[in-house]
Amino acid sequence: MSRPPAVLGLFWTLLKLLVVANLLFGAFVVAALIATFAAPQPLVALLGSPAASASVIDGLRLLAAIGLLSVPLSHLVLTRLVAIVETVRDGDPFVEANAHRLGTMAWALFGLEGLHLGSILVAVATSDATGEIDWSFSIAGWLAVLLLFVLARVFEEGARMRYELEGTI
Repeated sequence: MSRPPAVLGLFWTLLKLLVVANLLFGAFVVAALIATFAAPQPLVALLGSPAASASVIDGLRLLAAIGLLSVPLSHLVLTRLVAIVETVRDGDPFVEANAHRLGTMAWALFGLEGLHLGSILVAVATSDATGEIDWSFSIAGWLAVLLLFVLARVFEEGARMRYELEGTI
């Protein structure tokens, strides 16, 4: 068996750091959510808004809730990707477990894309009088969802073919 490329080790380390960063993000969002109840006026001022209307504060709370929902979904994606990289480093990526991991990642990313759309709706509904926000639609996330579903099926088929091949030897 050949030695895995060094970039896989670097990628694994980066993913582990992203897992920690995601958890820190979750703690930050919890603190921000608490601040919307404990000190809403200073929080809104810190974010650059001149007045903290009830609508803006409610919007911040909804956005914090969406942010909290994104943490476990991001955790699913990151930890499954770490596990897949580990199987690649071990030289055995086409296993059924990776097919399941990719499927889980696809559903989690689908959820994240849905939360993204939800955050846009909240931002538009609770923004200032103009109702305008600086946002444009990107198809990239939705294509990544489709790609992960396809890759899950490819890995499932690859694991099945490998199992059949091992049975004939």
